[in-house]
Amino acid sequence: MSNTNAKHTAPQKAKLSILYEDNHLIAINKTCSDLVQGDKTGDTTLPDRIKKYLKEKYNKPGNVFCGVTHRLDRPTSGVVLFARTSKALTRLNSMFQTHEVQKTYWAIVKTPPKITQAKLTHYLLRNEKQNKSYAYDTMQANAKEAVLTYQLLAKSDNYSLLEIQLETGRHHQIRCQLAHIGCPIKGDLKYGANRSNLDGGISLHARGIAFIHPVTKETIAITAPVPEDPLWKAFEQLV
Repeated sequence: MSNTNAKHTAPQKAKLSILYEDNHLIAINKTCSDLVQGDKTGDTTLPDRIKKYLKEKYNKPGNVFCGVTHRLDRPTSGVVLFARTSKALTRLNSMFQTHEVQKTYWAIVKTPPKITQAKLTHYLLRNEKQNKSYAYDTMQANAKEAVLTYQLLAKSDNYSLLEIQLETGRHHQIRCQLAHIGCPIKGDLKYGANRSNLDGGISLHARGIAFIHPVTKETIAITAPVPEDPLWKAFEQLV
C-alpha cells in the first residue's frame, strides 16, 4: 500500500553547463527543462542557480547579481546570456533592443520547407489565455510584424535541419512562423507536431550568439553544443 504522506523528492538538477564567463557576463547552455524566468510551476530558475553557483565559487557574501538579458521558451535549449553586473545588464538590454546581438537558432522539422532558403514576414497575434501566437500573411489589428530568415542546412531520411536568424523577437516567433509555412518543429505539439519528444522539449536550439562585449568591447561569439540526442548529434556531424 502506498504512503500518501511520503514527500516527493524533485530530481537533482544537472550541473550548469557554462559556455562563457567573465566579470560581467555568464552564458549557459540551457536544457529544455530549465526555466529562464519564474512561472506558475514555482520551479527553480536559471538565475537562481547561477546566483548560487557564483556565491559558492567566489565565496561572495550577501546577495549576488544576475540579470536576465533575453529569454528562451522553456522547451527550447541552447545559449542564454546573463549579466553579472547592473552596468552590463543596462548595456546589453539596449543592445538587444537595437538588434546589435546576433542570435542563430537550429530547428529540426519533419516536413522540409518548399524553398530551401527564404525570408519570412508574418503578422503575429498573441493569445494570452492559450499562451500561443497565430501568424497571418497580412496585417491584423493589434498584430506585430515578425521577420526571420532560414536556410536548409541538412536532411536525413525523416527530418530536416534549418538554421534561423531572427530580425524581430516575438512571442513563440520561430515556432509559429515555421508552423505557418507547414514546417512545425519536432516535438512542438502546441504548433502542430504529431508527437512529443521523449524529454518533453522541442527540437529548437539556440545555437549561437555574437556581440560586442558591453564593457571590454571585444567581439564575443558563443556556440552551444546540441542536446545529447542521437538525431541532434547526427545533424551536428553533417553540418
